[in-house]
Amino acid sequence: MVLRLSTLFLRTLREDPAEAEVASHRLLVRAGYIRRAAPGIYSWLPLGLKVLGRVETIIREEMAAIGAQEVHFPALLPKEPYEVTNRWTEYGDGIFRLQDRKGADYLLAPTHEEMFTLLVKDLYNSYKDLPVSLYQIQNKYRDEARPRAGLLRGREFIMKDSYSFDIDDSGLERSYQLHRKAYLRIFERLGLEVIPVTATSGAMGGSKSEEFLHPTDIGEDTFVRSAGGYTANVEAVTTVVPPELDYSGAPAAEVLDTPDTPTIETLVNSANANAPREGEPWTAADTLKNVVLAAVLPTGGREIFVVGVPGDRTVDLKRMEATIGSHLEVGGEVAVEAATDEDLKKHPGLVKGYIGPGLSLGEPVIGLEGSTGLRYLVDPRIVSGTTWITGANQHGKHVFGLVAGRDFAWDGVIEAVEVREGDEAPDGSGPLQAARGIEMGHIFQLGRLYTEALGLKVLDANGKLATVTMGSYGVGVTRAVAALAEANHDDKGIIWPRNVAPADVHIVATGKGEEIFALAEKLAGDLEAAGFDVMYDDRPKVSPGVKFGDAELIGVPTIVVVGRGLADGVIEVKDRRTGEAASVAVDEALEHLRTLLNG
Repeated sequence: MVLRLSTLFLRTLREDPAEAEVASHRLLVRAGYIRRAAPGIYSWLPLGLKVLGRVETIIREEMAAIGAQEVHFPALLPKEPYEVTNRWTEYGDGIFRLQDRKGADYLLAPTHEEMFTLLVKDLYNSYKDLPVSLYQIQNKYRDEARPRAGLLRGREFIMKDSYSFDIDDSGLERSYQLHRKAYLRIFERLGLEVIPVTATSGAMGGSKSEEFLHPTDIGEDTFVRSAGGYTANVEAVTTVVPPELDYSGAPAAEVLDTPDTPTIETLVNSANANAPREGEPWTAADTLKNVVLAAVLPTGGREIFVVGVPGDRTVDLKRMEATIGSHLEVGGEVAVEAATDEDLKKHPGLVKGYIGPGLSLGEPVIGLEGSTGLRYLVDPRIVSGTTWITGANQHGKHVFGLVAGRDFAWDGVIEAVEVREGDEAPDGSGPLQAARGIEMGHIFQLGRLYTEALGLKVLDANGKLATVTMGSYGVGVTRAVAALAEANHDDKGIIWPRNVAPADVHIVATGKGEEIFALAEKLAGDLEAAGFDVMYDDRPKVSPGVKFGDAELIGVPTIVVVGRGLADGVIEVKDRRTGEAASVAVDEALEHLRTLLNG
């Protein structure tokens, strides 16, 4: 059918919605693609569903090309499978939980690993059934604390999630590479630039993981890259660890008076004024900053710990969140935040502003032998033999010449500080540069995490039970629509790539003569018969200015104007992206457009 604006369920807006923060949010609402139902929740209108459907079609075609098969699970899921994998607890406040009238617990699915695993377990029992890849395009739900940016960070969203099941790790690697290549084809067909970057697995678990990030200044993810080809999400960057040093000849550490020095800046100034060293002045990089933090567990509990980092570096809570769960030996998403005054009151051995890992009246305060019992983690730059100025756990005192490995120990090493431009890439490919991006896809080698928990085993070639290994692969479908609008717009409206536009051509009839509308109607019908999707602005009492404004706002890539040029036997064909317009003879219009649209 031709989409006729006289009957299409559509109202465009001239003003930006008050809550809109980014261009895609403003324009998708103004152009009539979506409407806000609640914070982070949106209704999809006819034009929005057209674009969404085209995105889904591309995804389905590429999934089919690698042999993946589509299924569809419910969004309302029972509690029991998620209890088995412990994710009912590990998700914490991040999911929507509810009960039926009988008191049974359910959740709105944030993801479907358990359901896919149980489905394969129910139907397959032999290695001969494998490999198999299954996928769905389905609504997901997260109780997002701060929904923002329209479709980019919502509470209800659509994802394509697929899962591969293989008998061994080599099979998993093949399935992973098939999905990786399919993802690159999907984003290429969508016309969306993405950069694959090394990532952490987080609450999903598993080993190898990559994100597909669309570079944009509004992106919530920071990633880094080097001239030599290294790319990674900042959470996954590993520090180039300096070599350990021989400290056998190092002088003994000493505690010095450093009154009124609770900050790194005041400490450095005091050290240079009262305890200068030969050769070069003290800098923040010579100090060991000990930061008290709280890990907020999925159960709601808090575990206080201390992290030691070079004083010239800023603690990065997100980087610590990526791995803190393994240090605490807890699963699920663990948040990290600054310790509160209430937290500090419970540990009077920590002297705020003067916290250190050793030499407090001869007794360590934190670390392996710490009297407070607090876990002490350090940045990878804190290696054996390095020497530091740090707190003495006494008000107004610091330790000078404290040697790591000799004077203090630690419970573990954690990537704790921000990644800075100019830091060396871990693969030696050069200094790092930082950029922002939107996560469009994420792929994982899950391994046997879920299949072990849920008992998915099949008979192998030797007739013995073997645990199946899994891969998990997600694409944000609604997020892709937003990212495309974000990347393809000007001050007048959206400019859709042709592969995802709600129509192939937008015909605008302007003027009052019946012959204008008759020709526009015929051209619309001829294009439809030729296999093209047509949007036709047939509104009889709407001004040309409003029609042109709507056409530019809606963003169909080719606009055809049938109007006053008809007196000279021509119509206008306009490229929405470049703004270039050409006059085309009426009797050549259909062939011209067929050639143009078939591109």
